[in-house]
Amino acid sequence: MAEGCHHHEDHEHHGLRGASLAGALTAAEARCAETQDRLTAPRRRVLELLLAADAPLKAYDLIAAYGASGEPAKPPTVYRALEFLERLGFAHRIESLNAYVPCRIQGGHVAAFLICDCCGEAAEFEPDFGPQLTAAKAAGYEVRQVTLEARGLCAGCRQA
Repeated sequence: MAEGCHHHEDHEHHGLRGASLAGALTAAEARCAETQDRLTAPRRRVLELLLAADAPLKAYDLIAAYGASGEPAKPPTVYRALEFLERLGFAHRIESLNAYVPCRIQGGHVAAFLICDCCGEAAEFEPDFGPQLTAAKAAGYEVRQVTLEARGLCAGCRQA
């Protein structure tokens, strides 16, 4: 976060709680069943932490918060879970922050984020890269992943 910036209490929080969190985890289990993948307990816990977070989380934040009784997870457990969640489209890695967020848009898509340099919020949106991806395919290029990151100030930080 930028020097002189403070997280403002009037910011809207985006982490899921209660029934919304339980519903998202149930939906993830159903998607895994459709693809014959398993949402194991470690994968589910990491996804739960991402879904409940109000801002992107670094892997070491996830490791520290993993155990309900305060016991951290072993790093390979969290990294394997993150790899699985990314592969299935449940999470995205924000390269510039070296942090992870849950996917807020269902289905395979190009990941794009508006990242606030003050409070750290990372809002996901779906850009229109159709023409560029069509051109890449026409040139024989197989695009496997695209991530767009735009940095600036969110509306709450701009008003503060």
